Formats: sequence, structure tokens, C-alpha cells
Amino acid sequence: MQIDAVDLFCGAGGLTAGLRQAGVSVRAGYDIDLRCKYAYEKNNGAEFIGESVETVTSDQVMAWYNCESVRLLAGCAPCQPFSRYNQGKDTRSDKKWPLLRSFRRLIEEIRPELVTMENVPDVTKHEVYHDFVAGLKNEGYFVWADAVSCIQYGLPQQRRRHVLLASRLGPISLIAPTHADTPVTVADTIGKLSPIEAGGCDPDDPLHRAARLSPINFMRMLHSRPGGSWRDWPEELRAHCHRKKSGKTYPSVYGRMSWELPSPTMTTLCYGFGNGRFGHPEQHRGISLREAALLQSFPTTYEFMPANEINFKAIGRMIGNAVPVRLGEVIGESLQAHVRNCLELGMPVRVDA
Repeated sequence: MQIDAVDLFCGAGGLTAGLRQAGVSVRAGYDIDLRCKYAYEKNNGAEFIGESVETVTSDQVMAWYNCESVRLLAGCAPCQPFSRYNQGKDTRSDKKWPLLRSFRRLIEEIRPELVTMENVPDVTKHEVYHDFVAGLKNEGYFVWADAVSCIQYGLPQQRRRHVLLASRLGPISLIAPTHADTPVTVADTIGKLSPIEAGGCDPDDPLHRAARLSPINFMRMLHSRPGGSWRDWPEELRAHCHRKKSGKTYPSVYGRMSWELPSPTMTTLCYGFGNGRFGHPEQHRGISLREAALLQSFPTTYEFMPANEINFKAIGRMIGNAVPVRLGEVIGESLQAHVRNCLELGMPVRVDA
């Protein structure tokens, strides 16, 4: 039974790519960031619509579904509003939440058989999230939701995300961990890429390019070791803020990754040596855009911009904001297993509103 999906907040297509790898037919993606259009359409064979979820109508979304397919609505809203500064507050009336409310509106109007959402684990500390879940249950959905350690599913990255699956068909859950005892490492993922220098680029891959280093950051890189931090440097190389007593508790910047471990969580600034533990394990540079994409489990062939338009800031933002492709695949595999189970039990898998 075919699952048709529409991906709200699709970005450059991380979730879409993962769902497609699991056999889900993603018909379209919606996002207001028009710079994502090239990457989304170039790699995924789905249409990108540059429109806000606040203004899109249920009729527009429903037009993408085939009449006999199981309908999936995916809505991985931007995670920035759920940052820690709002923990514990009742934010239901906050103007930061229209995207989540719009997602809920579309669910209530379309009533798709399946829904998925992915966000930061701290999303559960906000009342607006619990209102969202309560709304799903009031609409007759079975809901599974939990924090997921991506390492346990083969992502070479120490990333934790909150995943929600909902179904009108019956109880649903994420598949069991696939790599609980065999984590994928940095070496497994980027160890065979051609060496490049800071500011350099692989002539055969325009995305395998590294940001430049200032002279002082190059010296800092020389004194950095895998798994270490700025504390390994001579005193004269340490930043002024780290010499203060208040700065000594922030070691997770200016560090190299370790070959034998998964990487730290990729962020929108993951190509910068000073923005986290994003130094290459042995080459004197920060990781390249291609390496960041691979650590987010994008395929080696994934293109984010035309070769002559590569922009570090724009592509870093796409990579860091993306749902890891492997996590999207796990979500897709879970939904496929759920639909197969319903079919084996003789349950209807297309539920009319």
C-alpha cells in the first residue's frame, strides 16, 4: 500500500530524502526559504512550493495525495522557538507559535492517516507542544513520541531529537534501534575523502571545501588534539574570554573530532572551527561542507547549490537545520511497518474523514 507524503517545513530535503529511501512517495515540500528550492528539487524528484504553512490551505495540500494512498503529513517545524530560554513557561499565547498552530490546523482539516513531527527534545517542556499532542488525540490519533538517540540508528552523530508518530489506524511506534551496539564513527563516514587544506576545495567535488582559518586560529588548530579543547593550547593562544573565570566552563569549542567516535551534533555553523567541536581529526582545518552533509547522512551525491554558487553560510544553514536523512529513513521504515501490520490484521488503511 503506497504512502503519499507532503513535507511541511521541508528545507533542503533531509526528511524527504529519508522517507523516499524508505519507499514513501513524497509528492511535495513547503518552505519559505527559497534558497532550499534547488537542493530539494534537484535531489528528491518532488516539487518545492515556496509558501508559508500559515497561508497554505488544506485543499492545496490534499491535491497532492492519490485517492487510494495512505496519506502522511510531515511537519518538522523550526526548532528555534523551543530553545531553553522558554523552558517551563506557558507559551500558548506567544506569537512565536503560529507555525505549530498552522500544522495542527492542517491536520484537523485534512485528517491524514499518518502524521510525523521531529524537533529538539526540549519541545516537550512547552505547553504548546502538549496542546498539540492533546489535539491529535482528540482527533482520534494514536500517538507515540519520545527522545531518540540518533547514534542507535546508524547516524554518525551524537544527536538527540524528539520524534512524534501519530496514526488514525492504530497503535504505532518507532522501529527498534538498528545500531545499538555498533555506532557509526567519523572515520567510517568521512575517513576516505580526499585531504584538503583550510580554504581549499576538492577539484572533483565543489562541496568538499573548507573555510579559511585566520593565522591565530591556524596556530590554535596546530595545538588541538582529537577530543580536546582550547585548554590544550599555550596560554598565549587562548581567547580572552576563556582566560576569565567565567569562561573556563565552556570547553566545547575549538575542538577536533575523534576518528573513533560519532561526531558532535551538526549545527548551522558546523563548518567553522571556532563554533564547536568541528575541527577535522587530523587535517588542520574545520570540516568541509561535504563532510558536514555526510555526518548528517546526506548521500555523497547530494547537491545543495550549483557548483558556481557555493555559499558557506547558506549551505551550512541548510545542513544544520535539516532532519538527518537516516532519521527520516527510520521514520519512514516505522510508518511502512505500521501500515504493513495493519494490512496483515485486515484493518482498513485509508480512513475517510
